[in-house]
Amino acid sequence: MVTNPYLKALSESAGYWWTDTAVIQAMDQDIENGATGVTTNPVLIKAALYKNPEYWRPYLKSAEGLSGDEKAEEILRCVTVEVAKKFQPIYEATEGVQGYVCAQVNPKKQGDTAAMIEMGKRLAAWAPNIAVKVPATAAGLRAIEELAAEGITTVGTVSFTAPQCIAIAAAQQRGIDRCRAAGKKPGKAWAVIMVGRCDDYLRDVAYDMCADVAEADIIQSGTACIKRAYAVCKERGYEAKLMPAGMRGGYHATALAGSDMTMSLSEKILVALGKEDAFVHHFEEPVAAETLASLKTIPEFNRAYEDLTEDEFIRYGASQRTLSQFVEVGWNMIAEFPL
Repeated sequence: MVTNPYLKALSESAGYWWTDTAVIQAMDQDIENGATGVTTNPVLIKAALYKNPEYWRPYLKSAEGLSGDEKAEEILRCVTVEVAKKFQPIYEATEGVQGYVCAQVNPKKQGDTAAMIEMGKRLAAWAPNIAVKVPATAAGLRAIEELAAEGITTVGTVSFTAPQCIAIAAAQQRGIDRCRAAGKKPGKAWAVIMVGRCDDYLRDVAYDMCADVAEADIIQSGTACIKRAYAVCKERGYEAKLMPAGMRGGYHATALAGSDMTMSLSEKILVALGKEDAFVHHFEEPVAAETLASLKTIPEFNRAYEDLTEDEFIRYGASQRTLSQFVEVGWNMIAEFPL
């Protein structure tokens, strides 16, 4: 085992961290370094399958003879159930506060509320520590509320902007309140901003419009959005924990250190954080006014920071880019996995 002092400190701070992988062989070390959950998605499940097919095939017997979406979902179930076993002791020890493993609804159904609700209920039944991932589209928000009202733990994902993150937390809160009013125990709730993917998209937009915005400012776009969303959600009393994900460098994590968030960290980010000298609380430090002013010269940043409306969520450039990837490079390739 390789001890990572920064991750240890992070796990002992106000927040937590989850490992952003489906490679089960890496999880014991991640748990040793403080990981308390797993944020898989279709692309990560596909990567784990194709990286180590001989390991997974014995677990996938129930998917033999299936095809298309039915096969993809069954393979997703087989992998997720095995991963969930790794984290169930944490789930039990924390009485359901942590120890969750994400399972994402079919990304092809991004606009179909009923289909996402139906699938979300199936996913939640796979193990007691499943967190159902649903995209932050208008249809997805409706599904998130209904699933939360049933007491199901939800993670709002495919989210790159402060308005999406805030809308996820609001939908989750409505569902949680309904759940309690019905006399049931609510699940937990996480609201994602894919901070690195926000930066990636806005960088492309800035280049395309020949904007005079420095790279040092671009890489703070997602950080600025999640810090704003955090402040709004805290002010409104939402119970959801925010989850920065899709990080591109250790700087994304260190800028948020000390916050009451659950960070989703890939192997690349784990390695980067292992090189940090010390765990320093930077979250209270605001994004510089000069950086915000520079970013606000990009219209798409203004939408990401505060102007995007719910009916635009599914059409936002970063949303379509990521959903397409989840379908083509994730879900469809899971369905094609040779058994």
